[in-house]
Amino acid sequence: MNDMMQQLRESASFIQNQTGNFQPEFGIILGTGLGALIKEIEIEHSLDYADIPHFPVSTVESHTGRLAFGTLAGRRVIVMQGRFHYYEGYTMHQVVHPVRVMKLLGVNKLFISNASGGLNPAFNTSDLMVITDHINLQPSNPLIGPNLDELGPRFPDMSEVYDEKMVRQAMVIAEDAGFTLQEGVYASVPGPMLETLAEYTYIARIGADAVGMSTVPEAIAARHMGMKIFGISVITDMGTPDRIKKVNLADILDAAAIAEPRMTMLIKELVRQQ
Repeated sequence: MNDMMQQLRESASFIQNQTGNFQPEFGIILGTGLGALIKEIEIEHSLDYADIPHFPVSTVESHTGRLAFGTLAGRRVIVMQGRFHYYEGYTMHQVVHPVRVMKLLGVNKLFISNASGGLNPAFNTSDLMVITDHINLQPSNPLIGPNLDELGPRFPDMSEVYDEKMVRQAMVIAEDAGFTLQEGVYASVPGPMLETLAEYTYIARIGADAVGMSTVPEAIAARHMGMKIFGISVITDMGTPDRIKKVNLADILDAAAIAEPRMTMLIKELVRQQ
């Protein structure tokens, strides 16, 4: 564990040296096909993951693999253009390494976006869903092993992972903007294969409204460190029995692109209101 904390400090120290001790208030993780928010940010610094000590490197083709530092709606942010997944072969500690580094840099509020499959029959492709809770179906989590006492407690409370105040603010922003914002529970699975028909049915029956391959590890690590979290999913395909169809990455990216302007506006306004 001492080695892990040392690696986190070395990553944070390198970033501070490269960015002139940039002090972000917010962290933002951009999921598959959701990179347009970066155009709204006045970028001051940008670092490739490959150049940062101890950072994993994104292997997913739609993930840029870069940290951007700048201002969004007048607030200082650090943005992950691409994330890491357990299915890429990384450990859970590697998956959440950037989130832990964000905390060391001063981030207290984390915005997480993802592309996911819809399980709620009231949803439609390209809907946005605010995450109100999650179900962890990953084979592990980033708190397994000795606790990093400097970051948080051994047994962190998970009764309110996603900040209720920000959820309510997001609903008002969407209503004022004239679009429907869904709410629901997100289930995280290991992937990388999409779900079978039976798996979609099972995951819906245990209480999930959407399913994807990310977000929950980062949320667990962030909550462990006392960060406030806002999570949002773009529904890129439907997993209900009457609407299941074969999909590929191009379909997912197309569906995400339709929702992207709404998500960008929502996060930008939500950051403004904090």
